[in-house]
Amino acid sequence: MTQIDEIEQTKQWLEQVIIGLNFCPFAKKEFVNQTIHYHASDKAQLKPALVELLAQCHFLSDNPEIETSLLIYNQGFRDFNRFLDLVDDSNELIVEHGFEGIFQIATFHPEYCFADAEYDDAGNFTNRSPYPTLHLIREKSMEKVLSVYKNPEAIPDNNIALAQKKGADYFQSLLKKIKQD
Repeated sequence: MTQIDEIEQTKQWLEQVIIGLNFCPFAKKEFVNQTIHYHASDKAQLKPALVELLAQCHFLSDNPEIETSLLIYNQGFRDFNRFLDLVDDSNELIVEHGFEGIFQIATFHPEYCFADAEYDDAGNFTNRSPYPTLHLIREKSMEKVLSVYKNPEAIPDNNIALAQKKGADYFQSLLKKIKQD
């Protein structure tokens, strides 16, 4: 498996799940305009992964034409609890290095499970991805699109309702197919 494979599989997931099911109504524009930076990481330890995250923050700061960045972990953080540790430390790092209010992090993981949900609940698939992934989002851009989007606070509940309607089997087979292609 090469880093190109992980990136291509992540693009398929974006196209088929996130955009195809409209889980993020803002993703299609960036996907079509190719303003998403994909960074496949082989980091499996926390400190090197945090150094890399910080480098991605600087990359986005230095490249305003790139809207967002996906850090795709192809080796590490497969354990969901360990991934949550990475998320917590990543959020702290953003604050410590002056990126609070500039970037926020959205999280995706193959084993994603919302705190109040059963593991097999289809609603978890709104945040399940082929690989552990941190999504760096520009806060100003998010504020801008949310200001013109009708009822943005309903997006998560609508996504979970759609995922539950589709069912866990649908998403499991879709993610399995993406990983096999």
